[in-house]
Amino acid sequence: MDTVFSEQEKIIKDLGLSKIKVIHNENYKRHGTKSYVWLLNRYRFQPTKPGPYFHVDKVKHGVFSEGFKSALGGRVHTERALVKKLDADEDGKNPDHGEVTADDQQNDTMYVCEVKVGEPPQKMMLDFDTGSADTWVCSTLQTKATQSGHNVYDPKKSKSAKKLAGKTWKIQYGDGSTASGECVGDTLVLGGLSIKKQTIECATKLSKQFTESTSDGLLGLAWGKINTVTDSGKADPQPTPVENMIKQEDIPKSAELFTSAFYSSRDKGKKDKSFYTFGFIDKELVKASGEDLHWTQIDNSEGFWMFSSESSSVNGDKIDLSGNIAIADTGTTLALMSDSVVEKVYAAIPGSSYDYLNQGYIFPIDTKAESIPEVKISVGDKDYLIQKEDLAFAPTDDGKSWYGGIQSRGMMPFDILGDVFLKSVYAVWDQGNKRFGLVPKIEKVQSLEPPASSGGDGSGEKERVHSADLTSDDPV
Repeated sequence: MDTVFSEQEKIIKDLGLSKIKVIHNENYKRHGTKSYVWLLNRYRFQPTKPGPYFHVDKVKHGVFSEGFKSALGGRVHTERALVKKLDADEDGKNPDHGEVTADDQQNDTMYVCEVKVGEPPQKMMLDFDTGSADTWVCSTLQTKATQSGHNVYDPKKSKSAKKLAGKTWKIQYGDGSTASGECVGDTLVLGGLSIKKQTIECATKLSKQFTESTSDGLLGLAWGKINTVTDSGKADPQPTPVENMIKQEDIPKSAELFTSAFYSSRDKGKKDKSFYTFGFIDKELVKASGEDLHWTQIDNSEGFWMFSSESSSVNGDKIDLSGNIAIADTGTTLALMSDSVVEKVYAAIPGSSYDYLNQGYIFPIDTKAESIPEVKISVGDKDYLIQKEDLAFAPTDDGKSWYGGIQSRGMMPFDILGDVFLKSVYAVWDQGNKRFGLVPKIEKVQSLEPPASSGGDGSGEKERVHSADLTSDDPV
């Protein structure tokens, strides 16, 4: 690794690269059930554990007449929709389920990062997401009302912007919420690295769940094959920023990667030290782990950072998961795993139980760290410990319990390892070599005190911070 670090010191100096600070969103309020519902919405999986939220197949209405449908053999199209159970009224006239609204789920992001778009640069605060391949931003093409509280990108103010005629994009979730718009090619700057002719998806229409978010959009860090751009109605997936910086040779072959390190308010004195890098690995953090980076090959056939994860353990009791796969997703807070693993995790925590209304496992709020089991997850052929305290994700609404950080993946065929796992490692996302590198990053001491009611990682009310307030004062 010393040779690699020496090479990267030159790259950092020659290209003027720097860490991108991860800003903890002070508007974000941890809520276990809402985070789980958001994942049901995003990944559209059917839960296997009982609770208010589930999916149904609804008939998709089209433009064909009944006679024409009959000529086709009566075939109709259906789409999966996320719904919630409702109590019937006294006459029993209420339907057995209703719509999932923006208030039912977590619409905000835990972290935002500053990027620059266009020439001269326009600052935006984006959610960096390895589970998505779309890079979209709030823009002046939206209505004035939906621009409120956001930094908005104005392609007319960028001399390097070029409209990509015919290209449009649309993201749609299981509750029917959407984000959509037009496409522009422009310069994107990430930590000093300039990426020319990046497809910037400019929002023209946003559902409530997107306009209420603190971020000004999304930076997709998955693989471009799942990008949603179409050209004149036909699929035309665009390269992600990392794919573009590789394709355009913006960085040397040895540096076709990005990295992530996350901390929280539980990490005393380190909350504001979370970061991403593009084009280089943080030498000090690797050396502090006392280990070399351990690499696992990635299967990107589905567009995700997917890898083998064939075992877990709870207090040393190994669970064989032969054939199991997982994805690493920075856009997800929880870790979702198979029911066999989840059940063993909470069986090891005194007083834990599955709660129908919270649609997840909970355990007493006064649980001490020594009563929480050591949970390890394999990535490739190496096991990684999850920080104990991160299994206590968020207090339940009554303040009596913790909502667990590991929950059921339902009928989904793979695990999703979000922030609950990623906080415990320093991750190197080596896109050029299709591999995922990790070293452990476990804190010796963390707090298990319930968060204060002050926003941020907490759950109380405070004056809302807008994305424009979060951009740096550095000159563009």
